[in-house]
Amino acid sequence: MLLEINAENPQLRLIEPVIKQMKNGALVCYPTDTGYGIGCDLFNPKAIKRLIQLKKRPKKKPFSFMCSNLTHISQFAHVSNSAYRLLKRNLPGAYTFVLPGTKLVPKIMATKQKTVGIRVPAHPICKLLIETLGNPIINTSIQLDGEKDSLSEPLDIEQYLRNRVDVIIDGGRVFPDPSSIIDLTGDYPVILREGKGDVTPFR
Repeated sequence: MLLEINAENPQLRLIEPVIKQMKNGALVCYPTDTGYGIGCDLFNPKAIKRLIQLKKRPKKKPFSFMCSNLTHISQFAHVSNSAYRLLKRNLPGAYTFVLPGTKLVPKIMATKQKTVGIRVPAHPICKLLIETLGNPIINTSIQLDGEKDSLSEPLDIEQYLRNRVDVIIDGGRVFPDPSSIIDLTGDYPVILREGKGDVTPFR
C-alpha cells in the first residue's frame, strides 16, 4: 500500500492507521533525513523476524533503531555526561550513535558488546511515527541483497519492494545519503563512518 503523507506537516489521521498496523507486526517503508528506510516496532518479535529475513541479515549484526528525543534515548542506552552534551547539541540529525544498551533493549537488537545504534531523525514523518507509536522504530535501508541504495522516488521504491512490506509512506523524493556513525561508548567520540551528518563536532 502506497500512502501519501505531507512531508512538512504530516497528518496524524493518516499516521494512526499505520501505527495500528505496526503494532500488529507490519513492516513499513518511510522517509528519513538520510533516504527511505524500512522499519518496525522494536518490541514486535514477529516483525523483527520478518525484517531479518527480508534483509537476509546475520542475527549477530543487529539493526539500529530510532528514538524520538534524548529522554527516549536514555531509556534504551546508558548516556554519560559528555555523551549527553554531544547528543544535545547535535540531535535531531543525520547521525547514528553507538552507545551501551540498557536492559530494555531486546537481546536480538544488541551486539555482543551490548551496544546499540540509535538515531533521532529530523524528518517530520519519521518523528511523528516514533512519537505516535511510543516505542523506538527499527531502521534499515531499503536496499536488498547487498545492492547499492540509489532509489529516491516512492513509486520506484514501491516497484522495487513490491509486496515485501505492508505500507510505503510517500513523503516525496529523498535522495539517499547515509548517516554518520559516531561511537560514544568510550571517553572520546570515535567516527566510524562519515556520512551526511557533520562530523566536525566529534573530532
